[in-house]
Amino acid sequence: MPLVTTTDMFKKAYAGGYAIGAFNVNNMEIIQGITEAAFEEKAPLILQVSAGARKYANHTYLMKLVEAALAETDLPIALHLDHGDTFELCKSCIDGGFTSVMIDGSHLSFEDNMTLTKKVVDYAHDHGVSVEGELGKLAGVEDDVNVSAEDASYTRPDEVEEFVARTGVDSLAIAIGTSHGAFKFKNEPKLRFDILEEVGRRLPEFPIVLHGASSVIPEYVDMINTFGGDMAGAKGVPEDMLRKAANMAVCKINIDSDLRLAMTGTIRKVMAEQPGEFDPRKYLGPARTAIKEMVRHKIVHVLGCNNKL
Repeated sequence: MPLVTTTDMFKKAYAGGYAIGAFNVNNMEIIQGITEAAFEEKAPLILQVSAGARKYANHTYLMKLVEAALAETDLPIALHLDHGDTFELCKSCIDGGFTSVMIDGSHLSFEDNMTLTKKVVDYAHDHGVSVEGELGKLAGVEDDVNVSAEDASYTRPDEVEEFVARTGVDSLAIAIGTSHGAFKFKNEPKLRFDILEEVGRRLPEFPIVLHGASSVIPEYVDMINTFGGDMAGAKGVPEDMLRKAANMAVCKINIDSDLRLAMTGTIRKVMAEQPGEFDPRKYLGPARTAIKEMVRHKIVHVLGCNNKL
C-alpha cells in the first residue's frame, strides 16, 4: 500500500469517536517499534518527522525506512511534517514524498498566520497533500519548538471559522492546555475542554489536533531516574483526558516525549545492568520492544484506534 493522506483517516476517526496516533520518528528502531504495534493492533497510523529529525536522519534515509515499513505491514500510513515553520520547508517535504504537512504560523499575527498557511495549502493541495494549521501557542520545549509559559496562549474559538475558511486547511491544531516536552506542568494538568467543545461546535465534523500530548509514563521516568538520570517532577497529560478529547473533535494526537522516555529508559537500564556491553543490538533491540509496547498501549487504551482498518 502506498502512503496515504490523513483525509479519510480523520473522517473515520471523527465518526468513530477515536483518534489517530501521530508518532515522531528519528531512526529505524523507532519506526519499527511503532509500525509493529500498529500492525498487530490493526490501527491506522501517522508517522511524523520534525525538521530536526529530518536533518538528523536525512530525508532519503527516512523515506526508505518508511517505505520498508509499508512493505512489511501494508498499513495505511501517512507521512507528516511536524511543525514546519516556513513555506520552503513544507514545499521540500511535499516535493520529497510526504503526504501531509503542518505549517505552524502560530508565532505570527493572525493575519500573517493565515497568509502563510494559505500559501502552503495552495501548493500542497495542488500536489494531493493535506495540511494542518495551528491557532494558539503551546508552552514547552521539544526539538525545534521552544515557547515560554509567558508566551503560551489558548486558542480563541471566535477565530477558528475564519481561519479555516480563508486558509482551506484540512485539520487544525489548537491549544487547550497541553504542552511540549516531558516537564509540562508545575501543578495538576487541566485541559480546557470548554474551548475544545466550542471549537467543535463552530467547526462541525472538522478534525482537531492535540500537540504536546505525551503522558510522561511514570514507568520510564522511574527507570531513567533509577539508572542515573534526573527527571524528578516530570509530569504529562493524564491518559483519561486524552481519551475524552479523542471522543470529542480530536482526530490526531501527537506523541513524542513518551517515545523518547521509553527508548532512553530502556537503554539506560541495559547499560547499567550490563556495563561491558558494546553491541548496539543488545540495547537498541530492547528499546525497540519498549517502544512497541508503549505504542500498543496508546493505540488500545488512549487513542481507541485499534481494529479500525
